[in-house]
Amino acid sequence: MRFGPEQRRFTHLKALNGVQSIACFLWAAILVALPFQRPQKGAKIAPWLAYWKPGISNSIGPALGTQALKNISYPAQVLAKSCKMIPVMVMGTLIGGKLYTSLEYGCAILIAAGISLFAKQSSSKVMAKLAAPNAPLGYSLCCLNLVFDGYTNAMQDKVHKDYKDTPAIWSMCWMNFWCSLYNCVYLFVATSAGWDLLTFCREFPEAGLYILLFCLCGAVGQLFIFGTIRRFGSLVNTLICTTRKFFNILLSVLWSGNPLLPQQWVAVLLVFLGLLTSSIAKRGKKVVEAKVELGVNGESTNGKKVE
Repeated sequence: MRFGPEQRRFTHLKALNGVQSIACFLWAAILVALPFQRPQKGAKIAPWLAYWKPGISNSIGPALGTQALKNISYPAQVLAKSCKMIPVMVMGTLIGGKLYTSLEYGCAILIAAGISLFAKQSSSKVMAKLAAPNAPLGYSLCCLNLVFDGYTNAMQDKVHKDYKDTPAIWSMCWMNFWCSLYNCVYLFVATSAGWDLLTFCREFPEAGLYILLFCLCGAVGQLFIFGTIRRFGSLVNTLICTTRKFFNILLSVLWSGNPLLPQQWVAVLLVFLGLLTSSIAKRGKKVVEAKVELGVNGESTNGKKVE
């Protein structure tokens, strides 16, 4: 999109993550201050300092992803990030002590393979037209992005594990506080990107309106993201974020009436097989955990002793 009679283009994309973090922090801080959001007395709530580490990784990760797009095409980045579930699981094991079964890793690989195959077939023409200035650097940045994302998700799971009464809106507030702090240092101290953004918005108020709408959508969307992480864990949230692009592409193909290639039908089968197997694996895991807890307590749900 271009603005003004000179048709100037908005070139401050690296500042958008910081602006959105500030908006999300202010939005979450208002919600946290509401009376019905106040924690009960004696509740085990995470301190605000517990989020400074994941705040760093959550600030650096998206910046690396944006930088990667300067070196590889967007479809190529989608392919590289289709395996996002795997670093989340590895980091969850290393940091949070979570144990995932071989079946769960197999499901993640199936889903990643399906999304990669489908996206590759859907975007082959686009990829053929785009030249990658530095593909090794672009893919390296994508890998680092995945590592930082995995660390962020693992740390958030650890915080919720250590402080079980922490509400989602509290995590959203303090995660964005630290992200805002780090991004402000980058935007206004380390670089001039923040000042350039303010100057551009003063010259073209319409651009500021678009940024405001962007921040508003991000603030509302984060409520669902942090709610999902709080209730179901980071892996489920990653699964949703990873597969949503696949379903967007699939629905657009079906809506426009374009026939699917045989390879794309194979990709659809792989993704749905991975999702179905993942659902079955999670259900079985919950049953096993319930039985283990039952054995430890020595009581059944009706209060009778287990013999």
